[in-house]
Amino acid sequence: MRHLLATFVSIFLLFVGPCAAQPDSSTKIDQYIKAEMRRQQIPGLLLAVLRNGKIALVKSYGFSNVEHQVPVKPETLFQSGSIAKQFTATAVMILVEEGKLSLDDKISKYFADAPESWKNITVRHLLTHTSGMGDYPPDMDTRRDYTEDQYLAIIKSVPLAYQTGAKWDYSNLGYVTLGILIRKVTGKFYGEFLAERVFQPLGMTTARVISEADLVPNRAAGYRLVKGELKNQEWVSPSTNTTADGSPYFTISDLAKWDAALYTDKPLKQSSLAQMWTPVKLDDGVRKTYSFGWHTDEMHNRRIVYHGGAWQGFKSFIVRFPDDKLTIIFFANLWDTKEIKLARGLIANFYPEFALPLAQPIEDKEPKVTASVRRV
Repeated sequence: MRHLLATFVSIFLLFVGPCAAQPDSSTKIDQYIKAEMRRQQIPGLLLAVLRNGKIALVKSYGFSNVEHQVPVKPETLFQSGSIAKQFTATAVMILVEEGKLSLDDKISKYFADAPESWKNITVRHLLTHTSGMGDYPPDMDTRRDYTEDQYLAIIKSVPLAYQTGAKWDYSNLGYVTLGILIRKVTGKFYGEFLAERVFQPLGMTTARVISEADLVPNRAAGYRLVKGELKNQEWVSPSTNTTADGSPYFTISDLAKWDAALYTDKPLKQSSLAQMWTPVKLDDGVRKTYSFGWHTDEMHNRRIVYHGGAWQGFKSFIVRFPDDKLTIIFFANLWDTKEIKLARGLIANFYPEFALPLAQPIEDKEPKVTASVRRV
């Protein structure tokens, strides 16, 4: 629901190159974004380029609300989707630093009535999508309000898809479980914990968990395409909108402050961040390009840390090149946005190797037939 397809990893990394970042061209970025927005029918988009933890470029395009013709502004608030998983993982790591839980704790320690199939699942497995948990049941009613206990009962009812630690498979339910675990350890809703320990200390003043009831200034509306026509996003219940797999709102300013903090020891020590950015190894020793709430990899001696999100008419993306201290972030208010293509095109302004190669023409083995068809 709130994640990029797993196939993104191989597609994205295919175009990583060894060259140093080149100076960005605002004009080229403008042209590229506007062309893609027309092509993909994206109503609104907000983009930022950060260097050395500071905003180097912010660009806003189109409308945050089509019905009322409200333009996207730098302060527009977007739903984040799964880029918020890095914040859930951060909350867990804060508790690890404080000695309140361990990455290798069995989660049955915190869930007394855990099913037998959970006996080998650790906190680390949940963070890295290697627990064996599947995703939301297809018959789950997202318009229904669930209590936390009811959510947990749903998660318990879903059979493990594979043996814990044997493979990697993206699981939103694993991160929902982490949110419930955070409450069990702290006594606080995970969103409240994030506000107190991450958002407020870092000055992320507009970051917050989704609320359809509250009056939220500068909130963007989300959209989807139905037979090529723009429609409002589907409504979901308040409880479905507040789970720890991806429910916060962010502005570019919020994520810029977050990016800057990742170069410091707040809210986490650099040693904890190093753990968060270490790719997981399966039980058979195979390394996967996922860590704690981030996709991570190293190619051509360059580290790449990234994640995307998709939820309720929105797409989001953050990619960091830590060694170059370059970060690119964008939000779009269309569910159908091809965020991988957008990201690759944007990165190509700094690392040309990310650009898709031009397709080579296929040799025409029957030119006479082709010529006759073209005359029809």
